[in-house]
Amino acid sequence: MKNTSRKKKPISAESIARRADVGKDVSAFFTNSGKRIEPVQRVNVDFSAPMLQELDRFAKELNVSRQAVIKTLLRQALDQRRKSA
Repeated sequence: MKNTSRKKKPISAESIARRADVGKDVSAFFTNSGKRIEPVQRVNVDFSAPMLQELDRFAKELNVSRQAVIKTLLRQALDQRRKSA
């Protein structure tokens, strides 16, 4: 008879949290192979009405939010500036 190995059922996040809450070592569940996401910082920016209208038209064309348009355009401008420096 073949010795078949059974795959272990993945453990839930809640189960890991319960183990951590009672002081058990949970480091084996984390590989540190993920990408670190920087925290988001909110800012306020003032735009003129015509600029907002242009941004809104562009967002509507792309079927995305105004915020997505602003972030994308800023990212492109910063990348271009870095390349030319």
